[in-house]
Amino acid sequence: MKSMFTRGMGTMKHFTLFVVFLLCIAMLMPLTASAAYYNTYSDVATLNNANDSYAAQGFAVGSTYVYSVKINSDNTKAVIYRTKMSDGTTTLMTNGDNGTTYATYLGHANDVVLSTIDGDYYMFVVTMNAGNMSLVKLKYVGTTYYKVGSYTIKYEGVDKSMSGVKITSKDANNLYFLFKSGRTLYKGSLPLAANSGTINVTNGFSLNIEDALVNGSTVPNITSYAFQGFGYYNDTLYVPLTYKNISIVLVYRNISAASGTINADANLSFRITSSAYPDLFEIEGVGIANGDKLWFNTNRRTEPGDTAHDGVHYFNNYSAS
Repeated sequence: MKSMFTRGMGTMKHFTLFVVFLLCIAMLMPLTASAAYYNTYSDVATLNNANDSYAAQGFAVGSTYVYSVKINSDNTKAVIYRTKMSDGTTTLMTNGDNGTTYATYLGHANDVVLSTIDGDYYMFVVTMNAGNMSLVKLKYVGTTYYKVGSYTIKYEGVDKSMSGVKITSKDANNLYFLFKSGRTLYKGSLPLAANSGTINVTNGFSLNIEDALVNGSTVPNITSYAFQGFGYYNDTLYVPLTYKNISIVLVYRNISAASGTINADANLSFRITSSAYPDLFEIEGVGIANGDKLWFNTNRRTEPGDTAHDGVHYFNNYSAS
């Protein structure tokens, strides 16, 4: 008969071999990085309601300032605010064509993109209208802007309204645009000097949102979320969606090679679920500043009828550089 000591040593030996086996399996398994998740933000500025323009819409990011458009209830007036990123100083811009502080031709003004052409500064605004005012070109000098152009966007020969716009590149002759309508992205170009004309777009690709992961999980009712404008930086799209007091940002990479339907980055997500603004927390537009923060503007309501809390913000701890 074996002694208790001998049996104990045999059991210990088997246990040790089992532990070694598990360690070997663990070493052979690939390491999976945890997803980067950003769900806090900092306030930079409050956007007022000049000319009864209560609804924040288009948003664009420059090197020193961000620009936010707000519209009135029937899309007949739009105002533009310039916010200095370093200290939040916000200025209501002036319409240099008539001396007022509003424009009557920007429609819903759902998205904005900036460009420098021959040393001058321009904004391109999608109005969400079809026809010859579907894209409007503004020249701005400091806090004053002037209407200098407008364009018709057509897809397969038919006038097309767009809800988002960004410029992906520029060469000696042309600007190259990415437009968005719903979850579909379209490509088009425009001569640098053109202040009117038609942009004939082609179908670029579509966004898969149903399978997108936010903090590691799909969003159950994501098809109920409203699309807004979008951000573009370093071949990457940042796409905000909102449902009541929840806003998420989906990230899509390698846009220059995109075709068909593309999937969101599973390892990078943003979400704000706001108890401070339970009636609405709506991210309208997003943009990267200087390869650093992800900036955005909002419509925020504590209750129906609240008009005091729209603002400019950035996500904490995120850097795209």
